[in-house]
Amino acid sequence: MFLSFPHSARGYYRLAVGAFFFLQGLVFASWASRIPDIKQLLQLNEAELGGVLFAIPAGQMAGMALSGYLVSRLGSHRMLLLAALAYSGILVTLGFVSVVWHLFALLVLFGMAANLHNISVNTQAVGVEKLYRRSIMASFHGLWSLAGFIGGLIGALFAGFDIGPRGHFCTIFVVCLCIMFAFFRWTLPRDLTASSDRSVSGEASGHHERRLDPYVLLLGLIAFGCMAGEGAMYDWSAVYYEVVINPRHELIRMGYIAYMCTMVCGRFMADGMVTRFGVIRVLEVSGLLIASGLLLAVLFPYLGTATAGLGLVGFGTAAVVPICYSLAGKSKIMHPGIALAVVSTIGFLGFLICPPIIGLIAHASSLRWSFALIAVFGILTALLAPFLKKR
Repeated sequence: MFLSFPHSARGYYRLAVGAFFFLQGLVFASWASRIPDIKQLLQLNEAELGGVLFAIPAGQMAGMALSGYLVSRLGSHRMLLLAALAYSGILVTLGFVSVVWHLFALLVLFGMAANLHNISVNTQAVGVEKLYRRSIMASFHGLWSLAGFIGGLIGALFAGFDIGPRGHFCTIFVVCLCIMFAFFRWTLPRDLTASSDRSVSGEASGHHERRLDPYVLLLGLIAFGCMAGEGAMYDWSAVYYEVVINPRHELIRMGYIAYMCTMVCGRFMADGMVTRFGVIRVLEVSGLLIASGLLLAVLFPYLGTATAGLGLVGFGTAAVVPICYSLAGKSKIMHPGIALAVVSTIGFLGFLICPPIIGLIAHASSLRWSFALIAVFGILTALLAPFLKKR
């Protein structure tokens, strides 16, 4: 199977797939950076904005099964181009909305396109990783995080020059078109699956792909614990600083910044760690870093210690999801697209469920101790990792 892909071309495949990871992060960050402007334009209060923003995860969850089916049947190559066009194109339409329900409907489609792009590009990444025969998945996700950081800076720059979301999103769309034009031809023309490596018949392959792999479910549970922590960091880290740490106003995002910086750095380091120490050891250490970092922020709620703690959380979460996606894509029972959709679905439930639970616990007791809940998810990751050895 590998002989059909020239060894000299694998670097181009890696560059192309990395470019589409960058595109996805850039589009997401461009939207997120202009949410305050959309809120002001449509005169939404906080409750209304929260309801509207729920449309994105609703669209992502609604599109999980469909995305897995389309990628498994039609291939990630053509689905990636369709998803990239839809994702960046819908971003442009978000800059022209003037009615709240139009925004909600478009965000549902935005979430569905994001999910299709996520499954397609990760399926491509699994194939490229098979060509390299070593771990490179985390570096792809590192490009997503780097693009998210750059996209946020671009959004702040456009806002600083009083350029509205309409002009901003159109500019990003042109950049995305350039990325698609330059790199799409170098994406993998077909998906590499475990069944194709074993040269099984098409009938047998189809039979296996309809079965649910317990190994993939375990990876989904590990991703659930990690993404629960990610959701909490995105939604509650600044609030935690404001309420518990109580620094100067301009410092309330220090924890989030520390988390994002260490996560980006960790993702570019993770592949080397996996190659040297193996996925089990890296997952165990990642879980312990998540737990210890959060406990440090909870037990010593001061600016320095809390920032160091959330920095540890960033290092801890960096490798977990890329590892889970990489291993799911190597399932010997399920097609990579379907396996990735299963892991994404279970993992994303943690991303959705954890932040509201933190709010409920904080209301019943205190925000400080609700953060200790995420430490439990970190310990869960460390405890579940050894079970992957049974594969």
